[in-house]
Amino acid sequence: MFKVIGLDADDTLWENEIFYRRGRKLFNHLLSSYPVDVDVETFVHNLEIQNLDTYGYGAAGFVLSLIEAADALTKSRFSSKDTVRLIDHLKVMLSTKVQLLEGASGLVATLAEMHRLVLITKGDLRHQRLKVDDSGLAGYFERVEIVSEKSPDVYSRIIADCGIDPGDFLMVGNSLRSDILPVLEIDAWAIYVPNELTWSHETLEDLPLHEPRFAEAATLNDVPGLVEALEAQDE
Repeated sequence: MFKVIGLDADDTLWENEIFYRRGRKLFNHLLSSYPVDVDVETFVHNLEIQNLDTYGYGAAGFVLSLIEAADALTKSRFSSKDTVRLIDHLKVMLSTKVQLLEGASGLVATLAEMHRLVLITKGDLRHQRLKVDDSGLAGYFERVEIVSEKSPDVYSRIIADCGIDPGDFLMVGNSLRSDILPVLEIDAWAIYVPNELTWSHETLEDLPLHEPRFAEAATLNDVPGLVEALEAQDE
């Protein structure tokens, strides 16, 4: 049996990307009033990735990148009124109540019956902590790890802090880049739960289908059965 199961939060247990897409939709609407002669989606995406080292992940960095992009794309003609509308959207993102995904509450409760659970999420410390508290799920987790990046070294540190070996750890999440591949790299286990709203930066074209420590769940409700199947495989 896995000694510890890690769970991702954003777009695995609750809605997240939907609010970013609404922000991009608002941004595109505001930008439509200005003459722009470049591919907006590509420009904004590249700027977001470029700014990750400065702003990190999260709503504030996202909106700051939109404001920076608006200024650059309109050659500093983006109005203060439109900038305030983007800031207002940031306030909505930071204050909106957590919306659990279907099956999230039941999944966490089921896994907690026989496993130690750790919540592993990245983003702004204060905002992520507020979401965890608002979710009603915090009590199921023996620890909550809010990290700036999900790398093999970060997972190795968390696993060591839990006092277990990588082979005793399973991660469940919707991001191949952040939740799956770094875990498999350190010889731990992973279950991928796709979410069609996952940010493109977190997606990859190829699944590690031939990796014996990997499984894919169609929905959150399928995860407990896959946990049992992987545990049986490890016996």
